[in-house]
Order: sequence, then C-alpha cells, then structure tokens
Amino acid sequence: MAPRWLYKGAQVSSRLRSQSTIADVAATVSGIINEVRAGGDKALNSFCEKFDRVPHRRLAETDVEAALGKCTKQELEDIRYAQANIRRFAEHQRKSMLDVEVETQPGVILGHKHIPIKRVGCYVPGGKFPMIASAHMSILTAKVAGCDHVIGCTAPLPGGEPGRIPHTTVAAMHLAGADGIYLMGGAQAIAAMAYGTETIAPVDLIVGPGNAFVAEAKKQVFGQVGIDLLAGPTETLLLCDDSVDAEICAADLLGQAEHGYNSPAILVTTSEQLASATIAQIEKELTMIPTADTAGKSWADYGEVIVVKDDAEMLEVAEDIASEHVQIMHRDWKFFKENMRNYGALFCGVETNVAYGDKVIGTNHTLPTQTAGRYTGGLWVGKFIKTHTYQHITKEASVEIGDYCSRLCGYENFAGHKEQADVRLRKWKPGYDTKYYEGTANQTLLSRPDAK
Repeated sequence: MAPRWLYKGAQVSSRLRSQSTIADVAATVSGIINEVRAGGDKALNSFCEKFDRVPHRRLAETDVEAALGKCTKQELEDIRYAQANIRRFAEHQRKSMLDVEVETQPGVILGHKHIPIKRVGCYVPGGKFPMIASAHMSILTAKVAGCDHVIGCTAPLPGGEPGRIPHTTVAAMHLAGADGIYLMGGAQAIAAMAYGTETIAPVDLIVGPGNAFVAEAKKQVFGQVGIDLLAGPTETLLLCDDSVDAEICAADLLGQAEHGYNSPAILVTTSEQLASATIAQIEKELTMIPTADTAGKSWADYGEVIVVKDDAEMLEVAEDIASEHVQIMHRDWKFFKENMRNYGALFCGVETNVAYGDKVIGTNHTLPTQTAGRYTGGLWVGKFIKTHTYQHITKEASVEIGDYCSRLCGYENFAGHKEQADVRLRKWKPGYDTKYYEGTANQTLLSRPDAK
C-alpha cells in the first residue's frame, strides 16, 4: 500500500518540502544590507534602534562580569556542563581530521592541510526564545577548531527597559571563549559582520541560526563571507513502530513545533493505532502546554501523521522528507541508522530526543532544513576549517609529469599552460623539442621557433 495520511496540516500540500515555510523577505533584507554596507555604524544603529530600541554596542568587561553575576550558581553549572559535552565531542571530531602527505609516485609529493578560518562571526538568536545553546554550538566549536578571532552577537532582551542584556546568553558566549560580544541582532548584524563598520572588523565566516531575516541575510552575504548553511524553521520527523507510546510521540512532536508558527512536525509509523493515539494526545497536550500558541499553529499548518506498510516504506518516506531532526523510536533503529542518507541529525532509540541534541548532549544543533540534508551536513568543527592542498616534486618527476602536461595542454589550445611544462622540459630533458599545436582540431604539431 502507499503511505496514508491520517493527519495533514492545512499548509502541507501547498509547498514542496524544499520550499521555506516563511514569507519572502529578500527585498527587505537587501535594503538593510545595502544601507549598512554603505553607511557603516550610522546605518547599523538606525536599524538597531528601529528593531531593538537601542544602538549596537560591544560589551565591555564590566558588562560581561555583571552578566555572570546575575546568573545563579545552577545556571552557570548547567552551562558549563553542556559546554564540556560539546567541547569534548568537537575535540574528537577535530582529531579525526588528519593532514595528508603522500608520495603518489616516485618524486611526487602531494598533501593537504587543515587550516582554521581566521575570523568568525557567530549569531546567537535572542527574543522570545533566547537560544543560549547556540553560543556553545558556534563560538565554542570555532575555538576548538583553532580560529584566531571569534565574535558573537545577540539582540538585547525585548520589552522592559531598552538595551537589557540577556545575561545567561552573554555568560554562555563568554564561557565559550568569545573574543568579542556585540549587543545587536537581525539582518543588520549579519551585514555588519560581513562588510564591517567603523567599529566592527569584517569576518571571514558567519554561522548560527536565526529568524527569516537572519537566514535571508546570510544567503545574501554569501560570497563576501562564507556561511555554515541556510537554516530555515525547525523540522522534526519521528520514525516509529508500536514499541513507543503516544505520550512520548506527542511530546517529541510538540517539543519542536513550539519553535515558531511554521515548524513542520511529522510522525511516520507502521502502527495505525499509534498514529491515531498520537493525534488525540497532541490535541490534549495543546490544552495544557504554555507554548500552545506557537506549537498549535505549527501543528495545524505543518503537522503530518503518515502510516506506512513496513520499514522499507518508512525508510523511503523518510529519505524523501530529509528532515532536519529524525528521531527513530523503533525496535530496529539500527536499520535506519545504517541505511538513512538524507537528514540533519539522527536520534536513535526512545531514550534520547531532539532536545538533548539541541541543548546539552554534545552534537551540534545547527542543522540543514528544507531537504538540504540531501547535500550537506550540519555545523561541526570542520565547518570552521579549510582544507588546502600542496605539492612538491623532484626534477626527474617534473620531466615525467611535464611530458604528459605539455601534450594535454596542447589538446586544449592552451599555449601558455603548455609553455609552463615546456620551459622545464627544455632545461631538464636533454634534446627536448618543444612542439606547438595549431588548428581547431589540434592535429598539427610544429616545432618551437628559435628565439631571435
């Protein structure tokens, strides 16, 4: 049988899974970026005052000390625990990235080096749901990678007195090792980090999640700087047999749906009983949870419950969805771990869940959305590192390689390229007669004329 939908949100059928669930904000963002690029701090502060009610500023040591002082002992202990886990895994990842140098044939030495990016800008979302964990995922991971200078930015707290510092977020940024912390948010912050202003030096790479405007800004500055990936609204996918109950499924779906009003949450199961029970449990939970306004809207518009005939069909459906988060609550979760190829991150077994990955367990929470898991993974220590190749060879090897290179360049009509080989062959290969190709078919060889 084909997959059957027992529940389909109102907006599910109106978009491809690769399409964003947010409105097009490209024109608005383009205007912000162009103004900040041309106007520097003055333009940046104009937008910061408009959206965040205060101009941007770099936090002083006294600001950071005050933020740390406002944190409770438990808050600081929890942040340090999470960062220790994330640092430990990132260090293992870094150790797995080995430089290579090998003699591929006599006299030919080829290699590559892993080189940390010099300057990195990390965006840490604020607002209604300040994502403290994004400080660990970006700043800390960049420092483990060995990046020279890592700055972070986050918006001031909304409401209340303008310019209030989100103390737990700033504490996390500081403890992660930030070399500079800026109080600013939105597309204007991305523009400032990408192009620089009178008070902000431009960076080489920008990472971190954000709202629609931040994601679009990262897209538009790509090329001027590198970016980690284009992260859209959070997505979650549950792959379940009848070994898990509806209470857990409902909690795990709504736990990610609460991110915003447009977060897809999908259950795929071989159990119709679990499917029906989960739909009922979600309706019950939405009468109780404090974030029902956001989670309920996401579920109403982008929720799905799909029943499949067997594990093979479940795998096929999951590969097509290519979700950011994939929870596998199934007796044979290892089957999916071994065979799935399109996803952001896997959470294997009922014992773990997406929230563990989002906040504390050690893997990174900045992951591909909108089916981008088909061609990229998420943020990790390797995103902060460039891999560059090098070569050196002996004269004897140069003669052998040069013979082939000369002819191959001639086939392509690249006389200048060919001469790079020929000039060496004339010096190091006795009796070498430089040949030049003429004609569009490269079929006529001529000897090099004697220099006058």
